[in-house]
Amino acid sequence: MADDLLSTTGPDDYNASSIEVLEGLEPVRKRPGMYIGGTDERALHHLVAEVLDNSMDEAVAGHANRIEVELHADHSVTIRDNGRGIPVDPHPKFPDKSALEVILCTLHAGGKFSGKAYQTSGGLHGVGASVVNALSDSMVVQVARNKELFEQRFSRGLPLGPIQKLGPTQNRRGTTVTFHADEQIFGSQKFKPARLYKSIQSKAYLFSGVEIRWKTEINDGETPLEATFHFPGGLADYLKETLGKSATYADKPFAGSVDFADKFNEPGKVEWAINWTPVRDGFIQSYCNTVPTPEGGTHVAGFWNAILKGIKGYGELANNKKAALITREDLMSGGCALVSCFIREPAFVGQTKDRLSSEIAARMTEGAVRDHFDNWLAADTKSAGAILDFLVLRAEERLKRRQEKETARKSATKKLRLPGKLTDCTSKDRKGTELFIVEGDSAGGSGKGARNRVNQALLPLKGKILNVLGAASNKLTTNQEINDLCEALGVGMGTKFNVDDLRYEKIIIMTDADVDGAHIASLLMTFFFTQMRPLIDHGHLYLACPPLYRLTQGARRVYVADDAEKEKMMAKGLGGKGKIDVQRFKGLGEMDAKDLKETTMDPATRKLIRVTVHDDVPGDTADLVERLMGKKPELRFQYIQENARFVEELDV
Repeated sequence: MADDLLSTTGPDDYNASSIEVLEGLEPVRKRPGMYIGGTDERALHHLVAEVLDNSMDEAVAGHANRIEVELHADHSVTIRDNGRGIPVDPHPKFPDKSALEVILCTLHAGGKFSGKAYQTSGGLHGVGASVVNALSDSMVVQVARNKELFEQRFSRGLPLGPIQKLGPTQNRRGTTVTFHADEQIFGSQKFKPARLYKSIQSKAYLFSGVEIRWKTEINDGETPLEATFHFPGGLADYLKETLGKSATYADKPFAGSVDFADKFNEPGKVEWAINWTPVRDGFIQSYCNTVPTPEGGTHVAGFWNAILKGIKGYGELANNKKAALITREDLMSGGCALVSCFIREPAFVGQTKDRLSSEIAARMTEGAVRDHFDNWLAADTKSAGAILDFLVLRAEERLKRRQEKETARKSATKKLRLPGKLTDCTSKDRKGTELFIVEGDSAGGSGKGARNRVNQALLPLKGKILNVLGAASNKLTTNQEINDLCEALGVGMGTKFNVDDLRYEKIIIMTDADVDGAHIASLLMTFFFTQMRPLIDHGHLYLACPPLYRLTQGARRVYVADDAEKEKMMAKGLGGKGKIDVQRFKGLGEMDAKDLKETTMDPATRKLIRVTVHDDVPGDTADLVERLMGKKPELRFQYIQENARFVEELDV
């Protein structure tokens, strides 16, 4: 498959020679971020997940019951299963190539499109194995099929020769993949045993019919050198392990699984486990076809709908009128849940599959879980009553905080109506409100004219906010910009931060679309990450996406985000008449209120980026923030050296 990418030549030089055609797996090496989400440590470890998902698909389909994962001393990884083995016979469309070579060297080639080979699978786009091949300087694949052993070797997406028959093998079946990540792509980053161990363990919990064996030749002092994972109890075992000895409101969790075929005449199933505890914050970990979905999705929405309707229904039967006050927010406070679904042809947001978007998953998950939850509540009235009382109490506390917050908003508004400070909205309810943090009074002036006064507030900052990483505590407490920000948000810093005190539902960083704006945004994100981490974890922090250019041709007007998009639009035209007029916005203050509203502030037309933290191993993100924003310049210099080759455009 080829990928056509526009070059950055000017409009006068734009011709057929300007089109760069990337053959085979070249697009993956050219733009690895499009396929694995970047080139950082998380992306590196995602390579193992892609290969492991293929073996898990074999197990879920009933063709394998054992998977082995080994981390070698040279940081290569071997993943072996006892499944059917990748087909090795010539491919019908490419008679001179084996099916194995087609799968490993071609994007969008695989056995998971039609549903004939796999009813449910984690690999959907046919790019997983080929992407790993493209980003590895060495890959060796051995396949044992029909008592014969075959092998083919690859490097950076290209075969080093045809498939070889190594001879008979009587007691072996399945596929073995050994690969070494390419340092040209990932620099000096190496696989971490602890991170791999944790992700492999979680995979074993997701399918009780598989045994996963772990082995590492790299001793980090904390990760077992060998281990075997097999959990017949599935997610119930996983929840028990996660909660440890924490006190819970139910003696046994609400856990179970339902085959969709029995209820909806659809292939697949859903498995879940949930309990409530007073001693820790709630969480939900979700999966689809054994692939983690850290941003949730439709299956999670369906699960919470079932739990919410079930507990409200039980409250009615128990004649507890306050049960009607319970919301999903109350369920999730103290509710520790795991949800795993298997469905045919799921749709994800992005190749890294962080969020499930299949609508059918919501309907089937809700329908499957609801009946079982009703029966569980009726059968264990002691646990049901304890959970109901806890959730009613949480609902009452939430409503009390809301009333207090409405009073606090009135007093805070009076305090902060100062030149260059907070311009508040008129809504008395936090729900639906937004605070835009902007740089400077000129941007604040444009924002005031563009905002919706009912639910959108603005807080201009003067200059760059203090880099809080490593700053002395007295600097934080005496810094005027930080104090203004905390007062506007209605919260304290560090241990004094309480997400329930937050005065706005969305906090939106809206800075100029240039290097200085990006630096200010980075400083603000560092502040929120180090001082108000729950604000990010609860999904309250966003980045606005203002345009860099406005292109006008006759009556046609188009906004573009960067130079590459501008050149593309200039080349093909806007569909209007006459010359294309180009205006570069040097800052938000140069945009009139109409432009700013249409492009950046109006929910109907704007684009927001939600700031999230992906910590596959606790502390990963903190380490990266320290490396990039901390006091040690040598760590930043090392990072730049490792990643400079991936920079395609500089704005200096």
